[in-house]
Amino acid sequence: MTTTEPGFRPSHVVPREGMPTWSTPDGTQPSAPLDPLLPVQLTDRRGDWARVVCSNGWSAWVDGRLLVSVPMGPPAAGQPPARSADPRPLLARVEGELGRYRWAAEELSAGRVDSETFQQQTRGMRVGLVVDGEALWLYDAAHERWCYCDGVSLKTLATSERPSASMPPPYEPEPARAEPPDSAPPTQWGDFR
Repeated sequence: MTTTEPGFRPSHVVPREGMPTWSTPDGTQPSAPLDPLLPVQLTDRRGDWARVVCSNGWSAWVDGRLLVSVPMGPPAAGQPPARSADPRPLLARVEGELGRYRWAAEELSAGRVDSETFQQQTRGMRVGLVVDGEALWLYDAAHERWCYCDGVSLKTLATSERPSASMPPPYEPEPARAEPPDSAPPTQWGDFR
């Protein structure tokens, strides 16, 4: 039987797959993995690293980007709600990349460009999007991670990078790609008719 430390209040849950832990926030000293869906309390952050405490008092460092937040009640009167990542800039970037890809594919299909030009125009594009009703999953290529969107905020679900001790840079839109001067890609979804 495990005992719960006094004052333990979980702030997060371990993902369904469980997760590895480390003794220090540098990835050099692995520790025992955490069980799937284990409630933990986040006590410290160092960039992507998060120190979590389990209900029995045991603590370790984990990739904090993968922790699942436990919903909290509404803020007390007079306190503003916590801010979270606005999904609109990432949605606009995905929409723009998809539009540029579709434009390049139309140019190739119409015979206005050859396959080598098509490859040059699409080189480096990385887009991921899954929509299921109100749920949305977006791939954030700038930070190499999948994010879940509930329509209001973004939450990181999976990442391909190891955690780092530095904070990720704030979102900045990528500069627009140069297009051939005689034609331009559509800028609105309605332009694809």
